Parts: sequence; C-alpha cells; structure tokens
Amino acid sequence: MKTLLLLHGAIGSKDQLQLLAEALKGSFEAHTLNFSGHGGEPFSSDFSIQQFADEVHQYIINHQLKNVYVFGYSMGGYVALYLANKQLHTFEKILTLATKFRWSPELALQEVKMLDPKIIEDRIPAFAKTLQERHAPNSWKSLMEKTSTMMLGLGENPLLTAKDFQNIHTPVKLAIGNADKMVSIEETSEVANWLPNSRFLILQDVPHPIEKVPIARLAEVITAFMK
Repeated sequence: MKTLLLLHGAIGSKDQLQLLAEALKGSFEAHTLNFSGHGGEPFSSDFSIQQFADEVHQYIINHQLKNVYVFGYSMGGYVALYLANKQLHTFEKILTLATKFRWSPELALQEVKMLDPKIIEDRIPAFAKTLQERHAPNSWKSLMEKTSTMMLGLGENPLLTAKDFQNIHTPVKLAIGNADKMVSIEETSEVANWLPNSRFLILQDVPHPIEKVPIARLAEVITAFMK
C-alpha cells in the first residue's frame, strides 16, 4: 500500500484532512501532521515555509517512511514543492489543491487584510471560535499575526521562482477550483507550464475552503494521479 502524506493549509490543522484520510484509507497508508503553531502544536522559534518543510522532512525520517506520495492543500502544497526543490527525491508524486503561487508585496497585503483577528472576531465570530478550538492551547490571534508576517515576507521574497519550479522533476499535478476566490487559475496554469513533469486540473464549482471541497471527488483525483 502506498504511503500518502496529507499537508494542511495556513491557519489550518491536520483535523481538517481527517475525512479525506478516511476516504483514502482503502488505497493508501495516510499520514497527517500539524505544522508547528497549528492544531495545538507548540510554536517553533521560526515560523516559515522553510521551517514547515523541515518538519515534514523530519516526520518522514522519524516515521521511516519510504516512497512517499504527498497531497498538499493551499500552503501545504507550497511546503511540499519547496521541499521537493530542496530535497529532490523526497516524494514520488505531488498533488496540490488551491495553492497560491503568485506572491508580491501588493498581493501579500491583500491576503493579510483577511487575517485581521479584530475583524474576524467582529464579523465572523463563529469562525473565531472555530480557530480558538482548532489551535488550543495556542493563541489563534498569535497564529494569525505570525501567518501575516510570513505572507508579507513571501510577498517581498517569494521562495519559489520560475527557475525553482523548473528544477522540480517529480511528477506534479496542480488542481484549482474554478470557484476559488483566493487563488487564480492563471497563476496555477503558469506554474504547471514551468514544471517539467506536470498536469493541470480545474475542478468545477470548487471554492477555496477545504471544508467546501467534495471529499469523495478529491479522493478520486488523488487516487487516480497517485496510481
């Protein structure tokens, strides 16, 4: 049975991928992990894509995983590709969904505006409560602030450039929903063209939040590509 690692997105946790892991258990030995600062895991001294990639690499070593396939949602996809660029033989195949690839100071500012804890508390109190429960005992507000700082850093200095993507020869499939309001089809297609061994998939009527992605459909896409 193939080993499949599932990576969550920014301000997310491995619990959000549990239903997907259940849907895949007949075909894969599915593993999930929380990045530091997420899902109750302690904050590391560093909060960055590089740190999260190191944590994935260490997880693979600690669990003695071999021939690892990976699915990365949103930020999790960026982490997987960053690690694949640094450690060329880490993964057998990579599938991403809703991963933001295009970063600039202006785009980062747009993203950060949606991560204001005060606005979330005032306008979406139910979401604030969800975040509090998801990341306890950590402060979800601190997580938001650290994520904002990380995104602003990506805006100033994107970690993956066209040259980096061209260096990744691992088979990759980039999926994006046509109802995604945070990530564009254009930026996803552009990166697919840079990758030497890639496929590109548009999922109809699929928005950005992982909770709104049809799990059975996503499991089918993952299974078909990883075969």
